[in-house]
Amino acid sequence: MRVFAVANQKGGVGKTTCCINLAAALGILGVETLVLDMDPQGNCTSGLGIERKSLSKSIYHVLVEGTSMEEVLVPTAWKGVHLVPATLDLAGAEVELAGAMSRENRLRRQLHCSHPYDLVLIDCPPSLGLLTVNALVAAERILVPIQCEYFALEGVGQLTRTVRLIQGYLNETLTLGGVVLTMFDGRTRLAKEVAEEVRRQFGSDVFETIIPRNVRLSEAPSFGKPIAYYDPTSAGADAYDALAKEVRARWFAEKR
Repeated sequence: MRVFAVANQKGGVGKTTCCINLAAALGILGVETLVLDMDPQGNCTSGLGIERKSLSKSIYHVLVEGTSMEEVLVPTAWKGVHLVPATLDLAGAEVELAGAMSRENRLRRQLHCSHPYDLVLIDCPPSLGLLTVNALVAAERILVPIQCEYFALEGVGQLTRTVRLIQGYLNETLTLGGVVLTMFDGRTRLAKEVAEEVRRQFGSDVFETIIPRNVRLSEAPSFGKPIAYYDPTSAGADAYDALAKEVRARWFAEKR
């Protein structure tokens, strides 16, 4: 089971969109994927078609009360995609865990007791608090979405420093699993310049597939559907299909 945290300190870079649509595209390819929603906003949960008000338990209960993943797991309508959801209760988890023993390892302990999926994707909040730290401690690699806009690299430096701290004290095996360029508008010179700069800084860690700005991709979450099911012929669906194939080739070729 491979565990990847989808993280970037900067908000609005496409972390949740990436998590939802990459999981769905991988599921279609036969990769059994568990999505963990670690953001109190719960956008990954609603984006996968789960009504948060109907949930009695969530990732909050796993972290704070030690509830097993199996008790919290909810089915999705999408092939190969499983979900541990989030609700607004999660917003209080950092305060409640502040004085708890081994608070940074809560997620890792529970995750290692769960069903062995092919892949786990953890959707992190846009901050470097205890929830994100739990995700980085549980993960073996980090996937960083970076939008092709001004200030694109803002926050990546701080995230890199945090990763180094995690490696030094809590999870020495954590490494960069890849960088995904998102929200690319090929009509603008700025987007092309940002993409070039990201590739210059991160080299071969940057995936070849670029996720474009796409109206259908923006609409899909409001219908609770991944783009592969909302509009499989759209440019957004094509991009995530290509990314999923690239991810499968890169991450699972290593496993073999």
